[in-house]
Amino acid sequence: MTPLTKRSPSPTVPGPAEMPGRTVFRRAVTGLVVLGLLGPGVVGCGDARRPEAADTPAATATGSASSPAAGPTTAPPPSSATPDPAATPGSREALVAGRYQPLWPFATQAEAAAWQRAHRENGDDAWHLDPGRTALAFTRDHLGFTEIDRAVKTVRDGRHARVHVGFHGQEGTLVAAVVHLVRYGAGTDAPWEVVGTDDTSFSLTKPGYGKAVAGSPLTVGGRLSGVDENIKIQVRRPGAAAPLGERCCVPGGGEDSPWSAEVTFAAPADTTLTIVASTGGHVADVERFTVTGVNTGS
Repeated sequence: MTPLTKRSPSPTVPGPAEMPGRTVFRRAVTGLVVLGLLGPGVVGCGDARRPEAADTPAATATGSASSPAAGPTTAPPPSSATPDPAATPGSREALVAGRYQPLWPFATQAEAAAWQRAHRENGDDAWHLDPGRTALAFTRDHLGFTEIDRAVKTVRDGRHARVHVGFHGQEGTLVAAVVHLVRYGAGTDAPWEVVGTDDTSFSLTKPGYGKAVAGSPLTVGGRLSGVDENIKIQVRRPGAAAPLGERCCVPGGGEDSPWSAEVTFAAPADTTLTIVASTGGHVADVERFTVTGVNTGS
């Protein structure tokens, strides 16, 4: 048996009873979170322009909790994980399906293949075959957003999956993000890999997905709808327990308003980075988050 290059921790997801009680800071803000984050109006979901739409003609949805009311049904723009043709990706051998940034849990195709061989021999870490568990492990174990404790809905489309991750608040189940995953490698037992998020009322568009960044400090930004928001930014990479850099907190708010900040970090060359932006504080520490993938070039 070929030894694993790395092993990700098996995710542990607490039940709703472990969620701390919250006093709703502003009912209007909670309503904004519910209306802005749920349903098929998420950016990239159902968009015929996204590159993976031709994988299969039909998608299936499953959920561990009741899905909240649907949002708008107008055709959205591409997701944050839609590769930019002008982007300069890192090592081609590391890209997922030849075009997506490997954000977590595997940093390279070799790591994913090593897990696949081990699993075929002894059933090691079977959670990699479940997109819902993988999305929650990414959110809780890698990003540290422990209050987000459930996969509200999972939509599978061929080798792609969108997992709506969220938590239960005083006014129902809220979705914090829609995590985009792609199978990393060949075969029906290829593991799931996080490659980005689909965004609605909170986005991270700068730097563009797949771009090569020159170094630190890095200017990041996007758009935000909300009231009295405080945005926290982190720079992470697969296999690293702590952020490579972070910035807290950037004030924001309004209706589809731009936000921007600089974050410093230290990372080696030819490394895939996950840029994470999160906001909260009204009903939970983290109520919404968005990620994009870049690399440091060679």
